[in-house]
Amino acid sequence: MPSERRCWETLEALRSSSKGRLCYHRDWLLRGEDVLEECISRPKLSTYSGWVVDHVLPYVHEDAPASETSLSSGSSSGLDQPLPDSRSFPSTSPTTPNGVKDRHESQHTESMALHSARGIRVEGCIRMYEEVHRMKGTEGLRQWQEEQERKVRALSEMACEQLKRFDERKELKQHKEFQDLREVIEKSTREALGHQEKLKAEHRHRAKILNLKLREAEQQRLKQEEQERLWKEEGQVRLRSLYALQEEVLQLNQQLDASEQPRGLLKVDLAAFRTRGNQLCSLVSGIIRASSESGYPTSENQAEAEQALQEMRDLLMTLGQEIARACEDKKQQEEKEAQVRLQEAQRQQGQEAQQEASAPSQGLADKRQEALQVKVQDSTMQWYQQLQDASEQCVRAFEGLTSSKDSQAKKIKMNLQKAATIPVSQISTIAGSKLKEIFDKIHSLLSGKPVQSGGHSVSVTLSPQGLDFVQYKLAEKFVKQGEEEVASHHEAAFPIAVVASGIWELHPRVGDLILAHLHKKCPYSVPFYPAFKEGMALEDYQRMLGYQVKDSKVEQQDTFLKRMSGMIRLYAAIIQLRWPYGNRQQTHPHGLNHGWRWLAQILNMEPLSDVTATLLFDFLEVCGNALMKQYQLQFWKMILVIRDEYFPRIEAITSSGQMGSFIRLKQFLEKCLQRKEIPVPKGFLTTSFWRS
Repeated sequence: MPSERRCWETLEALRSSSKGRLCYHRDWLLRGEDVLEECISRPKLSTYSGWVVDHVLPYVHEDAPASETSLSSGSSSGLDQPLPDSRSFPSTSPTTPNGVKDRHESQHTESMALHSARGIRVEGCIRMYEEVHRMKGTEGLRQWQEEQERKVRALSEMACEQLKRFDERKELKQHKEFQDLREVIEKSTREALGHQEKLKAEHRHRAKILNLKLREAEQQRLKQEEQERLWKEEGQVRLRSLYALQEEVLQLNQQLDASEQPRGLLKVDLAAFRTRGNQLCSLVSGIIRASSESGYPTSENQAEAEQALQEMRDLLMTLGQEIARACEDKKQQEEKEAQVRLQEAQRQQGQEAQQEASAPSQGLADKRQEALQVKVQDSTMQWYQQLQDASEQCVRAFEGLTSSKDSQAKKIKMNLQKAATIPVSQISTIAGSKLKEIFDKIHSLLSGKPVQSGGHSVSVTLSPQGLDFVQYKLAEKFVKQGEEEVASHHEAAFPIAVVASGIWELHPRVGDLILAHLHKKCPYSVPFYPAFKEGMALEDYQRMLGYQVKDSKVEQQDTFLKRMSGMIRLYAAIIQLRWPYGNRQQTHPHGLNHGWRWLAQILNMEPLSDVTATLLFDFLEVCGNALMKQYQLQFWKMILVIRDEYFPRIEAITSSGQMGSFIRLKQFLEKCLQRKEIPVPKGFLTTSFWRS
């Protein structure tokens, strides 16, 4: 068909056109369905095609043939409609009659060919227009971009200016705030300076007042120091004076004791003079002790001591007068007897017989007068001296061990001392089995067997002087336990005493050393009152009395009594206890008979203020029950003697501030007399203790 041929020609022309020869970029493939949609959709003229037809085409077709112009003009009216696509041009004309149909088809075919050429030109014009429009758009865009850049630069400059103005305002504000703050600071500084000046003025005023007060206080202090210095000097003078008074009183008391030759001639009781002399000595000693505890003696103390000295002088003078009067009476009596001796020989013989009969009663009276004295019996003094000599001999025996500088000897000495003293320190009331272990260990050590001490095997055979050293240290430790442990815990006296008694029974030398140490530290356990000797230093005399003197300072009276009490309690426990596992057939090496002797001798001696009452109470509280069972009626007689005759003597020499120990002893004995029984001491070891 001709129309089909034309279509193919059109298509061939299109393929040979500039569009048909275009190379499409492969990136179009990324567009996907958009490309296909353009291919499938019907072609449309550009929106600018009307403008091109009206303004561009007339100039292009001016030289075209008239037929084409007419056709063009005839068909220009159809430009308002969408141009047909070169690929398909569907018919839009209505159906005509059959006669006119062929003519229209031929015309249509010719117009289509014309339109094809024109379409190409129109398309070119469109492209040109689009290019021009694009260029204008590009130019406009460029101008717009430049305009925007100018605006951005303008805005940036404006922002910079505004920032500068902001910074200037901020700086101005900060400067203003700084100025305000500076003004405030200056104002506060001025106020502070003013306040400071005011405070300085007040401080100067107060300093002036304080300086005045300090000056007054310094003057007062100097005045007080001067007064204290004067008081100390006066106190030292008074103290030296008291010591001199005490020395003179003691010497006068010795003169009283030395007045023995004419005592058989006196018609007065010589014991009363001695009792009063001892009371005055105790009074002066109490004054010195009390003043030493309080600092320095006062003038009242010195006045009391001087009064006691004057009384002692008067007493000695009275005794001298009595002795002189007695001597003169004796002389007169002898003269009278010489005159009548020849005339009354028979009568004289009768008188002599009568004197012989009355001699025992007179001797008893003399003994009663001599019963209360300060000196100890000669036999007791001999026994005391023998024990001290044995102790010194023991010390000399191991002197080579203690003075040796050899390291091995020092090590042996240290191990032996630990082996001897540590078991004694471990004695307690926990159980009887524990006491037996301690006893066996001490007995083994003294028997020469090796014992374990501090992880070492120790034996007295390691040194020739080992046994002497161990015996001495063991005895010393027993007494020290009484001085310290028993003094603080009275119940501890019994376990320590039972072990000491058992060791004493098996090793008598240890017992003698225990007595030697006990007598040296507590002379009242003898009993023995050391006498003050002429030329003896007061500190040495106080040490002989049992006081501890360190750096010329005597221990307090309470501490002294506490130590003495502990040692007397240990002694009272030793004399009544025996080791339960020992030989019952043997007698106690130092039994209750020694306790009875001690009690009798202490009652035959003048009491000491605060000391005698304390020791009697401790002794009777610990040993009174055993003495009661042993001596029965004789014991109660002695208790009555203490109450009726000895209490007044203790009370006479005891000051009001030292009545505590006397009242305690008095109440204890009165309670015992009411109950007619001495109670078993607290902490006494019963049979159940040894089963534990």
